[in-house]
Amino acid sequence: MNSETRPFGLTALVLAATLAASWAIDSRPSEPLAQPLNTIPMSVGDWRGAEDPAMRSDILASLDATSYLSRTYRRGSQSVSLFIAYYANQKAGESMHSPKHCLPGSGWEFLSFGEKDVPLAGRTVRVNQDIIQKDGARMALIYWYQSRRRVIASELGAKLYLIRDAVVERRTGGAIVRVLCPYETGGVEAGRDFAATVFPAIWRAMGGEAETGR
Repeated sequence: MNSETRPFGLTALVLAATLAASWAIDSRPSEPLAQPLNTIPMSVGDWRGAEDPAMRSDILASLDATSYLSRTYRRGSQSVSLFIAYYANQKAGESMHSPKHCLPGSGWEFLSFGEKDVPLAGRTVRVNQDIIQKDGARMALIYWYQSRRRVIASELGAKLYLIRDAVVERRTGGAIVRVLCPYETGGVEAGRDFAATVFPAIWRAMGGEAETGR
């Protein structure tokens, strides 16, 4: 391949890879959970949970998840909200609803963005930890993207792994896990503690395998 034709060859390779990835994602089978989300215990460590009210039908239609879980857990005076949306069959050109996109539509304002390394099930993984505000109330938002193989904070990374898993393994199941807690003295630490405590149950529901990436 000479220098004049090389750019066209590279473009063709990129196009072929993109088409192959698109076909793999669109033709993949559904990937069911190993266990239903509602098998995640109501009691995890010192935390005690209660189901949140059912979502409105219009919100469920917008979410378009295969299954979801929405609970509030309490430990003494502390409380956290746990939300999980699982997608058994993600589609090309689409992604799980990022809090950065959906929360502002509900009146929340992002005050800061960040990532933190937290211990989950005996290992350290990176998750998102943002600060949001609504009507003067500040909350800490901890969330990550999870499949049966990995936990990842980066939205771009999650999309790239989606393509990789669709092409290599023909499966695209994944979830977004969100923990919301008051931003106050001890509140963020409580949220991280809860995330570490509940994570093994989420991992089992996903059918967790050995982690291969972040």
